[in-house]
Amino acid sequence: MSQTENPEAVPPGTPGSGENTCRNCDGTGKVDGRTCPDCEGSGKVMTPIGGA
Repeated sequence: MSQTENPEAVPPGTPGSGENTCRNCDGTGKVDGRTCPDCEGSGKVMTPIGGA
């Protein structure tokens, strides 16, 4: 798996998901001076929350 892939990302609106800090850019929105490909520069991604 490459560093730019977020294994926890889910489409917005997915039941049981919520906004989380992007792991690829640590919430900065930038990777190597460029817009983060995972969060598109927002610093946040949708991920599953809770457990079951």
